[in-house]
Amino acid sequence: MIRNTIYATSVSAVLALSCFSLHAELKPEDLYSAVSPSIVTLEVENIAGKHFVANAFLAVEKGLAVTAWHVVHDARRVQARFADNQVVTVAGLVDKDENLDLALLSLESGARPRIKLASGTPRIGSRVYLVGSPRGLDFSMSEGLISQIRTLDGVRYYQLSCPMSPGDSGGPVLNDRGEVIGVVSWRKADAENVGFAVPGPQIRQMNAALATKRWPGAAPGFVPSPPPLETTPLVRAPVGAGAHNAPDTFGDFQNFLAKRAGQRVTVVVSEYGKETRFNFEIPRPAAK
Repeated sequence: MIRNTIYATSVSAVLALSCFSLHAELKPEDLYSAVSPSIVTLEVENIAGKHFVANAFLAVEKGLAVTAWHVVHDARRVQARFADNQVVTVAGLVDKDENLDLALLSLESGARPRIKLASGTPRIGSRVYLVGSPRGLDFSMSEGLISQIRTLDGVRYYQLSCPMSPGDSGGPVLNDRGEVIGVVSWRKADAENVGFAVPGPQIRQMNAALATKRWPGAAPGFVPSPPPLETTPLVRAPVGAGAHNAPDTFGDFQNFLAKRAGQRVTVVVSEYGKETRFNFEIPRPAAK
């Protein structure tokens, strides 16, 4: 399996709450107005100096945001930008779960509301909404259905029919009451509208009481100069290409291939949102 991941009066009353819950079904436009103040676009600079775009949302407790772990696993600097263009620095990582692809981040959220986590399991066929940054087009909303609930590689996921693109990682999956039912994690690269989200109840397993681990920071004297949005690499591929605990260095990849000598494999290279496939048989080592 190939995976690619995939950063009015009534409204005013809702925003005055520190953590809102909307019990009635909302029109999509009202839902977006209610939740957008709690969603951020993450601008990530990794340890190699590359820049990426992903998403997070305020939840759990004041000053915390939820995202996908693969979004920040190699970060050395992270900024969060709200829909009103306020930019705040993400101080660091509070907790992570590599297997579930979840992370809790510490940031200055002020008096902004937090989105409530839905309780229970959504029914297959339920309508859901995503707010993300497909191809860097931040704060974009899309809709779809819960297609199925699956367990893959030992992890439970909600399969979604919502369109997903590089840049959507870490965004909230919302029900029609504006509650978070999941976190965008990855999509199946060779299928149309087959994406997967980590169920929202898993967020409750994260420990919000842990001390913040600061990012390593930019190299001394380094002044970031992000390229134009059109050329910024937006793919925040999961730590695993098929599993969350996948090789993270070229040497690990070589070892991975060496153990499968004689097998026929497909390698997918994702670069600037474009995928190139290579089909080949892994050669056996020459006899000594």
